[in-house]
Amino acid sequence: MAPLSILDLSPVPDGSDAGQALRNSIDLAQHAEALGYRRYWMAEHHNMPGIASAATAVCLAHVAAATQRILVGAGGIMLPNHAPLIIAEQFGTLAALHPGRIELGLGRAPGTDQIAAHAMRRNLASDEDQFPRDVVELMRYFAPAEPGQRLRAVPGEGLQVPLWILGSSTFGAQLAAMLGLPYAFASHFAPGMMMQAIALYRERFRPSAQLAAPRVMLGLNVFAAPTDEEARYLYSSLQQAFLNLRRGMPGKLPRPVEGFEARIDPGGRAMLENALACSVVGGPETVRRGLADFLARTGADEVMVTAQIHDPAARKRSFEILAAVQAGMAKAA
Repeated sequence: MAPLSILDLSPVPDGSDAGQALRNSIDLAQHAEALGYRRYWMAEHHNMPGIASAATAVCLAHVAAATQRILVGAGGIMLPNHAPLIIAEQFGTLAALHPGRIELGLGRAPGTDQIAAHAMRRNLASDEDQFPRDVVELMRYFAPAEPGQRLRAVPGEGLQVPLWILGSSTFGAQLAAMLGLPYAFASHFAPGMMMQAIALYRERFRPSAQLAAPRVMLGLNVFAAPTDEEARYLYSSLQQAFLNLRRGMPGKLPRPVEGFEARIDPGGRAMLENALACSVVGGPETVRRGLADFLARTGADEVMVTAQIHDPAARKRSFEILAAVQAGMAKAA
């Protein structure tokens, strides 16, 4: 049975604020650890009123300090926004404070719009080849220092922080395969090239010091509740958020709306069906079938679950239901 992990975007619910969203994230991380989830990741996004994890390394420091066993990492750090040395120092510091628990997922997208990208002084004209070079540079900082090495990441050097490559296309799949790194695909919001990327990664994978065989982790939206009807109600928050974002009106995570699907226009419905195709929404039995179908179709080695649920208590309950479903599936297997 593929293990389950959590991707937390630290959603800022309508009617709340970023401080409370981050406190909700710490509460969820502790809950996830008690439920047996393998890893807990947070993602870098900027200029997004509904996401509180922009300063990702700072957020992860609080999560790691509030937990004891669960792996804590970034899913991901958008490397084009940063100098690799700075990321090596940040995650080297986390790894020094929490040995064996810190990992780092790396993405090629900016995680924001062009206005924020310019504000972060990104070189928007940089070529695609820069990302692979930055990843290799970052890997060197985590390796033991060479004799006479003049530039070193302290903390960082020799800590061998595990790296993942993130992606939503075949570009990341090829890079992860070439470097012998695990690969996480953003199927929870961009599933279009999922199967092609998985096949390419597994076919071209080269073993490395970090990883002997290919390892694929796939994103999946899971909205679990006691009944299918309640789960669909909770899911309407994500549907609204996606429609607002695609229409250029990002905001806080909307409150759920009864019967929202009936109000969606055909264009919006088609967009949601495409972007959120990798979603499992329902009561325990519906979730069991959906998870089993997803694993059978993809052969995922691990599933990273996300749930943009407005009510923090309902979000925790959703992960409880999913954990119970997975335990039942593992026992049956």
